[in-house]
Amino acid sequence: MKKSIFLLVIAILFFSFTVKAQEKWSVEFRPGLNFPTSDVGNTEAKVGYGFEITGAYKIMPHLAAYVGWGWNQFKGENRFSKDDVTLNETGYTFGFQIIHPIGTSHFSYVASAGAIYNHIELENKTGDIITDTGHGFGWQVAAGIDYEIAPSLSLRPMLRYRSLSRNMEIANVSTELKLNYIAFGIGLALEF
Repeated sequence: MKKSIFLLVIAILFFSFTVKAQEKWSVEFRPGLNFPTSDVGNTEAKVGYGFEITGAYKIMPHLAAYVGWGWNQFKGENRFSKDDVTLNETGYTFGFQIIHPIGTSHFSYVASAGAIYNHIELENKTGDIITDTGHGFGWQVAAGIDYEIAPSLSLRPMLRYRSLSRNMEIANVSTELKLNYIAFGIGLALEF
C-alpha cells in the first residue's frame, strides 16, 4: 500500500513538473484606450476605453489559439438630435497569435489576427438602452511586444485594429453602424 501511494505521489510530481515546464496555457487581462477612426452611424464617437480577458493555448512553440471576452465603451453625440449617447460594444474574440523571442532578451514580438462576435448597445444619457444590434461577426489584427517581468509573467503593450458592422433599428429606421477603431492596451499575461 505504501509503495502504491509513493508511486502515485512520484507520478503526480512528475506530471506537475512536466505541465509547468511546457507552459502551454496563458491568461491575459488587457485594459486599454480606443480611438475611433470614423463616426459610428449618426454618432460622433469620442475616445473610449474598455478591457478584454483572453485565454490561449500553445499549439506550436510560437503559435497559440486564443479565445476571450471584452467590453468597450464610447461616448458620443448624435449629429442630428445633439443628444449625448453611449455606445457599448461587448462580445467574444477568437483567433491565433504568434509570440516569437527577440534574440536572448526578455522581449518577444506578438502578432495576432482573428474574429470578433460582438454586439453594440446604444444608451441615452440616463443609461437606458435605446437599441441593441444583436451579435455579429467582425475582425481584428494586433501587434505588440511581450516583456517577461518574471518567470511566467509578462507585460504586453499592443496596438489593435478592430472592425464591426451591424445594423441598428430605431423607430422603424434601419441604420448601418460601422465601429472601426484603433485600440492601445497593456496586458498582463500569466503562463502556466
